[in-house]
Amino acid sequence: MSLTAIVHAKAFTARAGDKPFLDDAAVIIEDGKIAAVGQGIPIPQDAKVIDGTGKVVTPGFIDAHCHIGLAEDGIGWAGADGNETSDPITAEVRALDGIYPKDVAFSDAIAAGITCVQVDPGSANVIGGETLVMKTWGTVVDDMIVLRPSGMKAALGENPKRVYGSDRRMPTTRMGNAATMRKALAAAKAYLRKKEGAKDPEKVPAIDLKHEALIPVLKKELTLRVHCHRTDDILTAIRIAREFDINISLEHCTEGEKVASHVKESGFAVTVGPSLTSKSKLECKDIGFRTPVALSKAGVKLAIVTDHPVLPIQYLRICAGLAVRDGMDEEFALLAITRYPAEIAGIADKVGSLEPGKDADLVLWSKDPLEYDAVAELTFIDGEMVYENRGKAGGLE
Repeated sequence: MSLTAIVHAKAFTARAGDKPFLDDAAVIIEDGKIAAVGQGIPIPQDAKVIDGTGKVVTPGFIDAHCHIGLAEDGIGWAGADGNETSDPITAEVRALDGIYPKDVAFSDAIAAGITCVQVDPGSANVIGGETLVMKTWGTVVDDMIVLRPSGMKAALGENPKRVYGSDRRMPTTRMGNAATMRKALAAAKAYLRKKEGAKDPEKVPAIDLKHEALIPVLKKELTLRVHCHRTDDILTAIRIAREFDINISLEHCTEGEKVASHVKESGFAVTVGPSLTSKSKLECKDIGFRTPVALSKAGVKLAIVTDHPVLPIQYLRICAGLAVRDGMDEEFALLAITRYPAEIAGIADKVGSLEPGKDADLVLWSKDPLEYDAVAELTFIDGEMVYENRGKAGGLE
């Protein structure tokens, strides 16, 4: 039995109903799980004790939208596996098959207190393929998985029409993006109807991997995660979701503040980011921290994301800190990189908060992690200490 106790730390538990911070708290880790969290709890005599005096312990941070391992740092073409641009509908491809777990960005993530990531195919295709959630520590991707599939990536806006319009193929416009998405969903719906209605085995349609991959979306078992920066794309995503009665998440949502009431009324999950990057294209001209701040004040639950490698993954907490600078409540900002992304990705039963029974993914910080000069001193994943700071800049170098 493995026992570790972090004692006398200030704890941000991210538990619903808790105070934002518990002073002089302890966290007990037993066999890879959180065994106890709180103030004045007994410390097992045989536990390895880590003194957290003057430090802050939090759940491991979660980036709910990135391309880590699919777009490898410093590799170029050979490591670019995020977009299968042979067809605008590639629902059958899986992020799982393209992730390289030794991408150096995983080490950067761990050093910056990020223990879990949702990895998406890119946004070149209207429907881009299956997403997954994984831990940031390990050698074999299959062993690092927390949830697979965790969604189906889709995209509206500039990227698909740029990629396929250059070949004079549909889609060449935003209208074409929407029509292509509708046609794919409608075709999968017809396939499902035929498959379920076939009483004669010989009349069951031949297996179509594109349609099969979309069936869980149509059955509301899987979220369609739609890239949509501009207001027109945000509203088109909501419109199509209602037409087909499916669950979606609004990914990036850069102009979400302009239609905040519609976003809130939709009830769909939202990820916002990257917010700390250049205005690289027209649909990103309003990039910044106004949107996450405005949506948080409108009562929209959201996750702050990096879209790595667009913004290097180690700057996730810096984005949360800058959102606080611009008016976001500090507790909300921390929830936006812990419990909220866990809920949005469908893994809140396992990670995202310091609660007994959950995976022992946690970080001991030198100070409030939203302060720019904070350092992740220790990072634990599944109860194993996978990173110890040795005088570096906590993943910010």
